[in-house]
Amino acid sequence: MVGAWLLLWGGLALGCRGETAFLRRADDSTGHCTYSFTVASPVEATCPDAGRVTELRAELAALAARLSRLESRERVTGGSGPRGGEAGGARDSQQAAPATRLEAAYGGHWTPDRGIGVWGGNGPAWSPPRAARAGTAVRGTGSAPAHPAPGPAAAPRWDPQPLAYQELQSERTEVPVSRLLEETALGRPGSEDSAGCGELVWVGKPVVFGRAESIAGKYGVWMKDPEPVPPFTRETTWRVDAVGTEVRQLFQYEAAEQLAQGYPAKVHILPRPLESTGAVVYHGGLFFQPRRSRTVARYDLRGEAVTAEREIPGAGYHGQYPYSWGGYTDIDLAVDETGLWVIYSTEKARGAIVLSKLDPETLEIRRTWETNIRKRGVANSFVICGTLYTVSSYSAPNATINFAYDTATGTSRALSIPFENRFRYLSMVDYNPAERQLFAWDSFNMVTYPIRLSRP
Repeated sequence: MVGAWLLLWGGLALGCRGETAFLRRADDSTGHCTYSFTVASPVEATCPDAGRVTELRAELAALAARLSRLESRERVTGGSGPRGGEAGGARDSQQAAPATRLEAAYGGHWTPDRGIGVWGGNGPAWSPPRAARAGTAVRGTGSAPAHPAPGPAAAPRWDPQPLAYQELQSERTEVPVSRLLEETALGRPGSEDSAGCGELVWVGKPVVFGRAESIAGKYGVWMKDPEPVPPFTRETTWRVDAVGTEVRQLFQYEAAEQLAQGYPAKVHILPRPLESTGAVVYHGGLFFQPRRSRTVARYDLRGEAVTAEREIPGAGYHGQYPYSWGGYTDIDLAVDETGLWVIYSTEKARGAIVLSKLDPETLEIRRTWETNIRKRGVANSFVICGTLYTVSSYSAPNATINFAYDTATGTSRALSIPFENRFRYLSMVDYNPAERQLFAWDSFNMVTYPIRLSRP
């Protein structure tokens, strides 16, 4: 019934557009449902194209025939339309049922992405749920002959009112594939497709969470602890603006939303200045490279003191083996599902990336892998599920994840996963295994990237 009603309304709306129309519904003497569509006279004189009157009448006749067939089908299939031959009381009780069903249908939600939208007219904007509650029905105009409504039956609540013309149209919206992936289970962190450990197969578009306003924030590092200890939570957010020779301030925020507003809950002053953007927060500690050293230190966030420090044997520092963008990024720390890592290079490795697994409490090196990926040849790197991934460029807008080194097999392979540098100066990329996202710092902007992993 609703489909036939919309079809009839759409056909009438495309006819004469100059008059107020009235539509009524009633049963004739044989029990058939009759719809009467009337407009004020004179009719043809108000149409912009009088030659279309005959064509419109033919179209209306076809629509009426189709509506009649739908009514008959509803009666056969047990619908709530009036049935001929029933007792008067039963028939009267059924008479209002179609109106109730149609009104209930209007109470649903019709949205443009289902292909239905209404615009135009001098009347109020179309809103099906509100119209249903207010007793307002569809509107239209047309050049049909006037037919008096048979019988004395009262008009149902959804009878049309003399309102302004509105036209039924459809709307199509183009949505990028990347956005669809983000909004489906394939792109959501923690979904079945990304559950467990797998290979990185997709990186989405960056989402900006905050922006550093001073020159000290042109590049830096921001983090969340995937394994926090009380009183901190996974929502606690940390930030360091890394420009300067005495970088000691660690900003603490209760949540990323507070970071976006720019008001930290607390500022920690580190006992030693850190160097570069390679710091991470993990298991209640800030792990960082103290300035002008090849050591890694652990700063306890609750005790606000350095609790461990260890030298990385042979590691280059202060500009010996940085990433391609510079920034003294010789020693880069990373966290994944398996724990804490340090990424660096040595003279023995001749500038190739060396990857070591660290004990998060003592910073003792548990195992080391030497790759064939030149550290100066990539813009940054991160670790997911024991595999090292590198970014091709820090400034090219359409960069790629270009290499992967699997520590389980000790082999590397070339990749070409699209990676967008929206602000053209990528100085930090880290993976957060709890959120299954990449955190990055791109020319004053703190951003995240959704990712998707293959099935393990």
